[in-house]
Amino acid sequence: MEMTTERPDKRPVNAMAGAYGHPIHPILVTVPIGAWIASLVFDIASRAADDPNAFSTGAQWLVAIGIVGAVLAALWGLVDYLRIQRGTPAFRTATTHLLLNDVVLLLFVVSWVLRLGDDGATSIGLIVVSIVALALLSVSGWLGGKLAYRFGVRVADEHTQAEGYTTASPTRTHRSGPAGRR
Repeated sequence: MEMTTERPDKRPVNAMAGAYGHPIHPILVTVPIGAWIASLVFDIASRAADDPNAFSTGAQWLVAIGIVGAVLAALWGLVDYLRIQRGTPAFRTATTHLLLNDVVLLLFVVSWVLRLGDDGATSIGLIVVSIVALALLSVSGWLGGKLAYRFGVRVADEHTQAEGYTTASPTRTHRSGPAGRR
């Protein structure tokens, strides 16, 4: 029987981090990503709309929702980050991911503050800030994917994953290809 040592980053530190193989952080990041992308769409729409206030106000709310979502995602991400062994490529990648997300969050907080009391179409400057922040967020998201899919941070170990590919009957064969060739 092969004995493997499980890395601490595979298991949650407590129940609040999410169950084994079901981390909370990746679920939470969908809120700021979606809200901030939608805010950019609303900003652009405010430049072409007959009533720009409706879209710019909507964008301001979406930026705020994204900020709240990002703070929550960051808290759960920090719980996972603290479980990664220091001095490893995974830790360096996670640190870069964390720092990029901090910059993105800061850019959107500044954007939100600048939007307060602003009437009319969203300024080109704020649209550029959103585009830059979303570009940085894309890089950070790519690094987050690398953490999960390449380094396996908070992903179930291969033995657990293999359970999903075990057939119920050992006599059953798997056919693949267009003509059913094996």
